[in-house]
Amino acid sequence: MFDWILYTFDLTVASNLVLCTLISVVLGVLASLAYMFKNTYNKGFAITLAVLPVIVQMVIMLVNGEIGVGVAVMGAFGLVRFRSMQGSAREIGAIFLSMAMGLAMGVGNIGAAVLLLVVVSLMNIVFSLTAFGEQRSDYMRLKIKIPDDVDYSCMFDDVFKKYAEKYELTAVKTANLGSLFELVYNVKLKANVNQKEFIDALREKNDNLAVTFGKMPVGKNNSL
Repeated sequence: MFDWILYTFDLTVASNLVLCTLISVVLGVLASLAYMFKNTYNKGFAITLAVLPVIVQMVIMLVNGEIGVGVAVMGAFGLVRFRSMQGSAREIGAIFLSMAMGLAMGVGNIGAAVLLLVVVSLMNIVFSLTAFGEQRSDYMRLKIKIPDDVDYSCMFDDVFKKYAEKYELTAVKTANLGSLFELVYNVKLKANVNQKEFIDALREKNDNLAVTFGKMPVGKNNSL
């Protein structure tokens, strides 16, 4: 018991511990700043990214050389899974980066932690500044509400033939407690079409009910 206490407070061990902790703090702050670059975030999540490397480092150092190492790592990654259930893909990646740096610092591999931070942060910054991964499509999402007592199968065909190059009805659902139908289309307009004229033509057909026209949602299939 006393040997462990004396070992814990050995000056060499203590200095190494303080050094690794300070480096973990710096790396955590830099990782948090890289995540915040051109991204939406909240203060709590940014703080969590900054302190996570220190926490993981201390856990790994405290159980180093024992069977508990595996249990600690599994438990830490279990927390990542719990957090990721409500997070975006970018949040999950940021948490994994902070945890990986903490693991590297916990085993004393400062170079690996720094390299990981530099490589991943530069990749995120470059991808944020470029069009990498952006969805490109000429198709638009159109939602039209109509009365529930009309035949919608060919209701807007003449308008689409005049203004659209391609179109497809992808979904039909009820709205306003069943008194209306909402038709969902994927539409590719012809070149130089005036969108206002297109929407006005649709409103003439649907008794001036709501018409929503905009970009395709991210992650949806745009092909017809």
